Amino acid sequence: MAKFVIELGKGGYRFNLLAGNNEPILHSETYTNKAGAKRGIASVQKHAGDDKNYQRKTAKNGAPYFNLRARNNKVIGTSEMYSGTSAMENGVKAVKEAAKKASVEDRSK
Repeated sequence: MAKFVIELGKGGYRFNLLAGNNEPILHSETYTNKAGAKRGIASVQKHAGDDKNYQRKTAKNGAPYFNLRARNNKVIGTSEMYSGTSAMENGVKAVKEAAKKASVEDRSK
C-alpha cells in the first residue's frame, strides 16, 4: 500500500510518497518542523488529483520530471528524473492514485 514517510535529516523534516512497491514517486522540500511536513502531506493529498497542478519539466540533462504545485503555485512535491515522457506520465498517474489513499508513517522519531 502507498504511504507518505516523514523523515528527519540534515536541516529538517522531509517526506517521500512511496508507491505500493516502496519506490519513491514524490519527495518534498525540507521543512523546519514536523508540523510543516504534515501540512505538506495534506496539501499533496488535496492537490494531487488535479492534472493542472502538475508542471512537467525537463532537466538540463534532458530527463523529464514533474513538480506538483498547490493552488498558490508553490511546489509541494518533486518527482524523480525519468527516462522518457511516457515514464514521467506514468509517474504522474501513480502520484494521483497513491496520494489519495496513502497512509502516513513517521520515521523521524
